[in-house]
Amino acid sequence: MKRILISLPLLLAPSMALAHPGHGYGFEAGFLRPFTGTDHLLAMVGVGLWAAILGGRARWALPAGFLSTMALGGALAMNLGLGLTAAAVEPAILASVILLGAVVALALRAPVVVALPLVGLFGLAHGAAHGAEMVGNGLAFGAAMLAATALLHGAGLALGLTLNGRIARALGGATALAGLTLAFA
Repeated sequence: MKRILISLPLLLAPSMALAHPGHGYGFEAGFLRPFTGTDHLLAMVGVGLWAAILGGRARWALPAGFLSTMALGGALAMNLGLGLTAAAVEPAILASVILLGAVVALALRAPVVVALPLVGLFGLAHGAAHGAEMVGNGLAFGAAMLAATALLHGAGLALGLTLNGRIARALGGATALAGLTLAFA
């Protein structure tokens, strides 16, 4: 375990260096984007894990809330120039990784009415980060990014529903630790 903790910053370093470069155009670039940033990948899977823990309507409401506000944040940033500065967006993105990891690790059972606005805020930040960087027509890029994000939410949900609760909580703890590593690296 000690080796894993020591090597974690080195494993995350390449994605930190490329956290938000220009993403290119089109469907393929948009689809690949959520898989190429550690912060985004962890947060998106974390949404699905937490949805699995909460159960019931949270299984669809949390992913749908994240996707909706991510689309809104991207559209506002790209089309209206309302992109938030990196000083505002990046801390929110890192907070999403840390907090989602923590709620999964603690198996926090918040009511959907509490969990949904939190997840929505995180989706807004993730969307704003990408929308502010896109140039040209980003419709195909955005649609593909939403599709990939939905798949990552689904993967987190599937993991949460099939894994032993202790293993799912351990994944949450590892996610929070990775978020802290990204924040302080």
